[in-house]
Amino acid sequence: MKKENSRNTATHLDPKRYRAIWISDIHLGFRGCAAELLLDFLHSVECDTLYLVGDIIDIWELERRVYWPQAHNNVIRTLLGKAKLGTRVVYIPGNHDELLRDYCGMDFGNIEVRRDAIHETADGRKLLIMHGDEMDSVVQCSRFLAVIGSRAYDWLLWANRYVNAIRKRLGKPYWSLAAFLKHKVKNAVNFISSFEKGVAHEARRRGADGVVCGHIHRAEIRDIDGILYCNDGDWVESCTALTENFDGALEIVHWADKSDEAGNPATRKAA
Repeated sequence: MKKENSRNTATHLDPKRYRAIWISDIHLGFRGCAAELLLDFLHSVECDTLYLVGDIIDIWELERRVYWPQAHNNVIRTLLGKAKLGTRVVYIPGNHDELLRDYCGMDFGNIEVRRDAIHETADGRKLLIMHGDEMDSVVQCSRFLAVIGSRAYDWLLWANRYVNAIRKRLGKPYWSLAAFLKHKVKNAVNFISSFEKGVAHEARRRGADGVVCGHIHRAEIRDIDGILYCNDGDWVESCTALTENFDGALEIVHWADKSDEAGNPATRKAA
């Protein structure tokens, strides 16, 4: 235990610096939120600009039932603390925190609330930053169907806890049931493909070289017809972030994997 604590303390005292970091789909207020892992990540990194790319607070879930443990409060405090200490924080609301879109263009406690944004990388590429629900026909056409889909996703995450409890006893690594089904079910695969092409098309329409989004909880960096498509993932299933180094290189950080390798107790607590 002492070795684990000393290793974590050293990580937090010597955080890794990035030029920019993108995180989205935290879903604070939802029981599936991996707040402890996110806190560990936020304490382990520093950056010039931090983009919060939507669904940071799950207002849909809070309207259904109130769930707000101390760890979720600590995430908010940590984000505000980074903004206060000089990190530029840009909040782009998503569909689960769409009420905050009424405040786009305003600043709160050094946090900029914007409908979308353009980020220029160190090597000169222009990236459109958007949550991505604008390209989701279900969300745009029927909130009722979107809420039903959200409830089904909640059930998958609930079932996933029991599946992984069994896998842990068998000595097997973490495995995401929801991610597996999204890759295997034909309609889900088609939806993801259409979504990715839609946001890439929007980036091209606006004259950007690429796009950074969230929404579908699937972290990825790839080229789509000459447009750089980046999805920063989520903090419910994959616990991922998109980072930019000071030379402009982009990378997806899988924090659950890194914490497992370091023997971080936050991984076990979140699981």
